Amino acid sequence: MHELSLMATVIETIEKYAKENDARDIESLTLQVGEISSVVPEYLKSCFPIAAKGTILEAAELIIEPVPMRARCLACGNEFIPDAETKEACPSCGGKALKIVSGREFFIKEIAVAD
Repeated sequence: MHELSLMATVIETIEKYAKENDARDIESLTLQVGEISSVVPEYLKSCFPIAAKGTILEAAELIIEPVPMRARCLACGNEFIPDAETKEACPSCGGKALKIVSGREFFIKEIAVAD
């Protein structure tokens, strides 16, 4: 379960940000997690209380926003969300040369600081 070490790194990053900006309390943390990333959102949620204990994020809410996989057809440029029918070909032209353009993300999107 690499999610615990990922969460520890995220918390370290936020604590550094908080210190640099004189933030004393974080209300919420929003992460974007791609659906084909190697990160399991449920594991992040279960690791968060453990990793946040004793930190500025201990009472914060963890919000996880999923990022769907999107592909771009290299033949016609069409971008689409692959499904069972289109996972191997472009729904517009039938092209099979596809590039994944989203879905692998793991980002800190937002840190809500208490007033």
